[in-house]
Amino acid sequence: MKPIGNITTLVACASACLFLSACDADKSMTGPIAGVAQFDKFSYQGNDRFYNTYSLPTASSFYNPILPGWYSDPSVCTNGKGDYFLATSTFAYFPGVPLFHSRDLVNWKQIGHVLSRESQLNNMQSQHVSGGIFAPALAYNPKNETYYMITTNVGAGNFFVKTKDPWAEWSDPVYLDDVKGIDPSFFFDEDGKAYIVNNDEPTYEAEYPGHRSIRIQEFDVEKETTVGPRPALVDKGCRPAEKPIWIEGPHMYKINGKYYLMAAEGGTGVNHSEVIFTSDSPMGPFTPWAKNPILTQRHLDPNRPDPVTCAGHADLIQAPEGDWWVVFLACRPLGGGFGYENLGRETFMMPVRWTEDGFPVVTSGDELVSMICERDGVQIEKGARFGNFGYVDDFDGDKLSVDWMTLRASGSDKYSVGNGVLKLKCDTARATQYCTPAMITRPIHHHVFISTVDMTFDPKSSEEAGMILFKDEGHHYYLTLGLSGKNKLVKLHKVCGAEDEVVASSEVPANTVNISLRISSDGEMFTFSYSLDGDKWEEVGRPLEARFLSTTNAGGFTGTTLGLYSIK
Repeated sequence: MKPIGNITTLVACASACLFLSACDADKSMTGPIAGVAQFDKFSYQGNDRFYNTYSLPTASSFYNPILPGWYSDPSVCTNGKGDYFLATSTFAYFPGVPLFHSRDLVNWKQIGHVLSRESQLNNMQSQHVSGGIFAPALAYNPKNETYYMITTNVGAGNFFVKTKDPWAEWSDPVYLDDVKGIDPSFFFDEDGKAYIVNNDEPTYEAEYPGHRSIRIQEFDVEKETTVGPRPALVDKGCRPAEKPIWIEGPHMYKINGKYYLMAAEGGTGVNHSEVIFTSDSPMGPFTPWAKNPILTQRHLDPNRPDPVTCAGHADLIQAPEGDWWVVFLACRPLGGGFGYENLGRETFMMPVRWTEDGFPVVTSGDELVSMICERDGVQIEKGARFGNFGYVDDFDGDKLSVDWMTLRASGSDKYSVGNGVLKLKCDTARATQYCTPAMITRPIHHHVFISTVDMTFDPKSSEEAGMILFKDEGHHYYLTLGLSGKNKLVKLHKVCGAEDEVVASSEVPANTVNISLRISSDGEMFTFSYSLDGDKWEEVGRPLEARFLSTTNAGGFTGTTLGLYSIK
């Protein structure tokens, strides 16, 4: 990838304390601004071996994952008029729940977020990055032509929001105090009745860790309240004698007069799976399919090439042409033995086939999750977000593009964007804290990538600004321009738990205010570099292990995000 060139510098404004008003008032500035880092032309390019080795065989082929990088817990719905919508989890990030649209199930474009206002996200400031919003579930009710998203905020409870127009704002949350547990989803029946199914404690004392049940309760669409009892439809899982763990993420469907209940089992790690049950009534009793699971990779050789693991948490969808598909989460670990990954749980899609006894199947036996699939008649659009794609963000709009996220709240008092520049105010908040730091990130999408940004910044005292790779509060790397005494340095930080260590630094001329920063990855190591002319690059210290930021090492439910960070 060709390094991007020097940025256009901006004239100083009078005071950083007037950050938003003063900086936005004068867009012709051409020099550094006190206490503010200015960023231009953030670029990213993926270069994974698989996509370089295996080209798409036909014009209707597509790569899995369809949403590469951390897009976990996918849910999909359709309005029956050719529009499909897909949402994924965001945990403690803001805005919450990215919303994607497609007309063909293959070409997806993010159109915004379901939870776009802080008023929709209660009690986020006290939550770990893997807290917050779990497993959003989308549903469309044709009776009132309304879209619903129901989810769990682990710090506040289960709630739903709704809209008539998915491109517009969604409602304020309606909390459902009677619905305990996590992972709720709506089912709108043909007779106009509605139900909520979700994971919860069993109706009696749990027999072992991970013993859960799937409950159901009727929902009054007009009054927007739950009614009646909450019986358990499933206890433990599809084979109770084997003491299965963490049955969760349920969805209910009515297909050819039968009710199907689909759920994940086995936890979100390598034992993840998807199982299915059927009944003649939404209230049960539900009978598990004898050949469950319908999707898993848990029993396969961990040393197989290009492994896909952790497959589960699925949602079914039927196209008007009659073909059935499933979206689900899975991981792409690096190397055999289940290895590790920094990408988090990603969104995959595969075709569904139906058995003679009437059950949907995605994988059976030793079948692999396919990294290349095909949907007849679909043409891959320019700019598709799978394979080895890249992008450049010039910050030329009046707001951030939909890919960017902050932590726990908007942080709008800490940044502004416009005329090709993102301005980020140096702040005392740290990414190690349960707060909203001056940090703006987006998911990484590949094991192998290179990302570069141009920055104008003149640090004073303890101020630093630059690029960050963030997994969680206790696991991140960041590369900044800052000071040490009278010397101006490019510093490479490693945060491990509560310790923030400068592991390497490089002195630069004292008059340096324009600098380009770069983070590259070969999948195993991250390399951190800077350039003073956009041409010659200098590495800062030695490459650092990618494994440190992986879920295998750090735990949690998110993937690694990449972006911009400033402190003082």
